[in-house]
Amino acid sequence: MMYDTILVPTDGSKGANAAARHGLRLAEAFDSQVRFLSVVDDRTYSSGLAGIDSEANDQREALERQATDALQVLEELGDETPTTYQTAVEHGVPHEMILSYADEHDVDLISMGTHGRTGLDRYLLGSVAERVVRTSDVPVLTSQSEPEESSGYDRILIPTDGSDTATAAVDHGLAIAEQYDATVHVLSVVDLSAVVGSYDVAPMIESWKERCERTVEGVAEESENRGLDVVTDVVEGTPYRAIQQYIESEEIDLVSMGTHGRTGLGRYLIGSVTARTVRTSEIPVLTV
Repeated sequence: MMYDTILVPTDGSKGANAAARHGLRLAEAFDSQVRFLSVVDDRTYSSGLAGIDSEANDQREALERQATDALQVLEELGDETPTTYQTAVEHGVPHEMILSYADEHDVDLISMGTHGRTGLDRYLLGSVAERVVRTSDVPVLTSQSEPEESSGYDRILIPTDGSDTATAAVDHGLAIAEQYDATVHVLSVVDLSAVVGSYDVAPMIESWKERCERTVEGVAEESENRGLDVVTDVVEGTPYRAIQQYIESEEIDLVSMGTHGRTGLGRYLIGSVTARTVRTSEIPVLTV
């Protein structure tokens, strides 16, 4: 698996700069080309009047300068690495423009900050990052803090429930683990909240646990076939809390997970385990 082209969108925020560092780090590992993109949100000025109305024109120019300044910061980061990069300023609705740009340029991975300049930070459900995560056809790496200087990603967590998207996330997680010779942690959570109020809960939990164990064993086998060290765990609890606790206790560096699991409501389910993990995680989360 290769990420030939990595897209890093920026709004000039700290989160975007952190995401650029993660994107550049992966680009070095996978020998990728990077594209830095800044989107002027044309809803913030009267775009139809920009050629006519001088105030709208000034507004547009100020936003374009801001976009160019944001890109300049990323260019400086890019210059510190051997990675080749290209930059672009586009006009449109940010999440839509990011996705269409990714499509147009055959991007394999998008790396972006979880919260930008909105001021409402990561708890804003309609944020650009979350919309991109929910609707992107390519994996999205979200992050909110800079990678640590010294190391790569030494401990990679792959939470899995055996669904198709979880399986896709396994491949990506293992590909990154191979590049960094990381230890792979495979976690499956028996979701106790899903059986609350059911009649005769014990056998349901038992069969769920068995399925989880089979799932983690499958991923462990795949990891070992690639010569990677692997740790597995099956726990009972609320999935996103269990994942968060595991990240903290095992000092995980990166999480790779599917955008939606067995709920059947697909990736548009905002309350999904993945969306919550993306919003609250201190470490990068790769959603597939």
